[in-house]
Amino acid sequence: MTPDQIQQLIASHMPDAAVEVSGGEGKFVANVTSDAFEGLTPIKRHQLVYACVNDEIASGELHALTIVAKTPAELA
Repeated sequence: MTPDQIQQLIASHMPDAAVEVSGGEGKFVANVTSDAFEGLTPIKRHQLVYACVNDEIASGELHALTIVAKTPAELA
């Protein structure tokens, strides 16, 4: 998988989110910013993002994904 493919997967499931993915060779970092994270614990935020790529993780296409999940207010 490429960073662009992962970015598109997350963005298709979370259309309101700003998504940037970097990395390669099965190991990626996803920076996801969304109002949907407001009031959620870090674990719940990560679960939302992992749900977007669960099939790819299960198939082994995606080996490791580090998630940085923030609200727009947390970036300010």
